[in-house]
Amino acid sequence: MGVRWAQPSIPTFAELIGESRSMREVRRLIDQVAGTDSTVLVTGPSGSGKEVVAQRLHQRSPRAAKPFVAVNCAAIPRDLLESEIFGHKAGAFTGATRARRGRFEMADGGTLFLDEIGDMPTDMQVKLLRVLETRIVERVGSMIGIPVNVRVVAATNIDLDTAINDGRFREDLYYRLNVVEARLPTLAERCDDIPLLLEHFAAAGGARRVHFSASATRYLTTLGWRGNVRELRNLVDRANALHAGQVIDQALVEQLVGTTRRPVETWLATPAAVPPAPTRLGRTRFTPAVPDEGAFDLKKLLDDYEQSCIEHALDRTAGAVAESARMLGLRRTTLVEKMRRLNIHRMPAC
Repeated sequence: MGVRWAQPSIPTFAELIGESRSMREVRRLIDQVAGTDSTVLVTGPSGSGKEVVAQRLHQRSPRAAKPFVAVNCAAIPRDLLESEIFGHKAGAFTGATRARRGRFEMADGGTLFLDEIGDMPTDMQVKLLRVLETRIVERVGSMIGIPVNVRVVAATNIDLDTAINDGRFREDLYYRLNVVEARLPTLAERCDDIPLLLEHFAAAGGARRVHFSASATRYLTTLGWRGNVRELRNLVDRANALHAGQVIDQALVEQLVGTTRRPVETWLATPAAVPPAPTRLGRTRFTPAVPDEGAFDLKKLLDDYEQSCIEHALDRTAGAVAESARMLGLRRTTLVEKMRRLNIHRMPAC
């Protein structure tokens, strides 16, 4: 059975909510470069709004009437990614019964958004670099070049300098993508924007929208928000769904947030702490601790902590991957990839 992907479409108007200095700077940068064809690299943590930046760049550019095409480089299976981005000719591989345009061709005249670019396989990075330099695409199985007129915006939540040092990302591609960098802050770094974001997200409830009391709003500005703006939006959506038309006070908002959440000061002071959770099959949950002296393997330490957090979320949601992803502030596909990398096996519940 063939895999079907969503067709590209012009997004609804992208809004970057916030009057913090960092958000004003991001909007200023977008206005500066939107009218150019410069490649933009959007960096920032998961859930901070990187695709919104890409959409706003497109909508404020001369290409706004043309397609905006987004592709998540981490969500598409490795063996299909080349065909998805560059297209293929009929008979190029088993199942390729007809020729197919890739995302570059679909975005011709418009903007191509390459999300999670840091997860692109290295062999694909070579081909992408060539297309960025020549603006000519060759479909899989074909030697015919197809000119494309595309503005590329890429995004990542990983440190590409580290990925380059580890041999996972090409340095020449990094410099080709990073013509202009737009860095998005964490929500904790712009907590003054939370009241505006609450109003914006709550408005989706229409006449039955919720309202947050002053005490509830103040409380929300003290939290760490590891899932960033996406996590805050999910909380407001949950409030609109469960408490339509009500005023959300601090006691109720604490219930919506959950009992394991702590203020940002406490979270930043003890980043290795894992909230208590029921153990499974007698296992003791791992709480990483940095040795007081001597060398230690940082990558293994971080992997162990990440695995512990993911298993904690899966325990709390009875193995529901989609709900666990929301709890962790990740996309479902990103969580699935992390589970595969960390060898975490659970029933594929959604």
